[in-house]
Amino acid sequence: MTSVDILYHYATPPTQQISLALAAACKVYGIRRFTFDRAAQTLAVEYDATRLTAAAVTRLILQAGLQVEELAAIAPPEPQPQPAAVA
Repeated sequence: MTSVDILYHYATPPTQQISLALAAACKVYGIRRFTFDRAAQTLAVEYDATRLTAAAVTRLILQAGLQVEELAAIAPPEPQPQPAAVA
């Protein structure tokens, strides 16, 4: 699994109908989490990049009715190799 976060900006807060549609979109295989920051008017989506593309995630959000603008896609840092044990 490759976890990726993508950040969107929205101008108009989601209505109850849009929130319900996003809750249904959260059940799509590969979507891990939606996180709203109402003060910054952003939506962060964590998804599995081995299952979905950024374009597919954006399409799900737009189909739910939320008009968004993509700000950034952020992949998690690669794990650092562990130093070899010295005997």
